[in-house]
Amino acid sequence: MTDVFQNFETVKYNKNDHIATITFNRPDKLNAFSETMHQEFYAVLNDLVNDHSIRCVLLTGAGRGFCAGQDLGERQGNEKMDLGDKLENGYNKNLRLMKSIQAPIICAVNGVAAGAGANIALNCDIVVAKKSAKFIQAFSSIGLIPDCNGTWILPKLIGLARAKAITMLGTPVMAEQAVEWGMIYQAIDDEVFDAEVKTLTETLVARPTRALSFIKNIFDESYNNRYGEHLDRERDVQRVCGLSHDFSEGVAAFNEKRKPEFKGH
Repeated sequence: MTDVFQNFETVKYNKNDHIATITFNRPDKLNAFSETMHQEFYAVLNDLVNDHSIRCVLLTGAGRGFCAGQDLGERQGNEKMDLGDKLENGYNKNLRLMKSIQAPIICAVNGVAAGAGANIALNCDIVVAKKSAKFIQAFSSIGLIPDCNGTWILPKLIGLARAKAITMLGTPVMAEQAVEWGMIYQAIDDEVFDAEVKTLTETLVARPTRALSFIKNIFDESYNNRYGEHLDRERDVQRVCGLSHDFSEGVAAFNEKRKPEFKGH
């Protein structure tokens, strides 16, 4: 059964066969964020947090870009505003919801990902991109620092030296370079991109969702946990996984030399 939400102006959203697809849909603006888009993205994410039937989320963009960050056309050049407040009630609110979604999130970067758009992508669990796509930390060009968790995640992905350089200089990073640096998982030829993304989502949705959820969380926790503390955390999580249906099914399938049929619990 397909559950399609058609009431959104700037975000396409549908759910089918345990896969939720979110598409930023302002192609004439390279999917830059407007106030409406913030609100609609939040509504979609809020729905997903509460939908435990979803086993994989795909985030992508319509047209030739993934997301160009904030739509600066909505801002007046001489207008003073509290950008901290704008972040907290826009991007940060959405990113916190993204982290609460238990299913793995694939980001399929189909074109330019700039500013907040680049960092929203990097906050996903698996990031793939067309070879023609590029990532731009455009913030310093307008007198800002990277936001949307950029200052936290970039040094961890590519190292402090590279993170400082690309954010200070605003240097575009092409998809293949991003793979080489460890920023993203895979760069895919443009002509087979959609087919490869479809295969990836279908692969993830067939895997043991509960274990994938634990993997998401425990890797994030590892940045802050002490060594012994993290061993304890692994022990506790593995205990839960070992009592799951999917572990029993995985072992049975291995012994019976067949493909496992995971249920996600």
